[in-house]
Amino acid sequence: MNRRPFLLSLLAAACPALAAAAQKKSLADPLLLGVDHALVGAGLAAAFPRALGRGPRVGARLGAGSTAGTLAALEQGDVDASMTTAAEIENRLVKQGLAHDRRVVARGDVVLVGPVTGKGRKATDPAGLLGGRVAAAALMKVAQSGAAFVAPPAGSGTNLAEVSLWGAAAVAPAAPWYVKAPAGTDPLAHAAARGAYTLVDRGLWLRRPQKGLAVVVEGDPRMATEVVLLRAFRVNHPAAKLFGQWVGGPNGRRVAGSQRGWRAA
Repeated sequence: MNRRPFLLSLLAAACPALAAAAQKKSLADPLLLGVDHALVGAGLAAAFPRALGRGPRVGARLGAGSTAGTLAALEQGDVDASMTTAAEIENRLVKQGLAHDRRVVARGDVVLVGPVTGKGRKATDPAGLLGGRVAAAALMKVAQSGAAFVAPPAGSGTNLAEVSLWGAAAVAPAAPWYVKAPAGTDPLAHAAARGAYTLVDRGLWLRRPQKGLAVVVEGDPRMATEVVLLRAFRVNHPAAKLFGQWVGGPNGRRVAGSQRGWRAA
């Protein structure tokens, strides 16, 4: 058995693929932590267990998937805990007794990025959104102008935030201006290639900015997100409570505050 204080494995498969491993649990078993792809890409998901490796002897394995898939896996007990940004689904699972020990471990936001040409006062974008701070008004302008918009990955935390923002704008996005990136491709890179707008987690944008795109709208309270850690109710890994206490405590807050694009809870 590997005796290292911390074991980290980023899995390419979606979280339900971990089902076979989520059976009898002991401290010798790694903690299966389901996380949204964006939190992995932003570096936040790995930062917590990496720092934890210098503290309590808890092994953790990250399973990256969509937020919707991750929380479905948590509901079924296919993962021990989850880290996501979907308050409505998270609260429903807690209310139904399918998840518990809810902890806000970091705060962030999504930003609207788009094709910007020129610099300073001469900077412009197709829908005239640059410098805006109201997401609903900006998305309404995107729809009215017919400017291209690339949807975030289906079922992701960003996609769930996007759906809420379109609702606030009273707009039903549709082709031809509303497009989805081809399967297996990066929507942010696809938006850059098309000269399109898209929504992205700030932490992910700061790590993977795209040439030709810039932040055009930010600061709307509706764009704020909370990264929440939940424990599965159907499984009881002996290290899950310890992990939650550590991540939700002062050490975890220091980790969250040290990551670009995120704030301590």
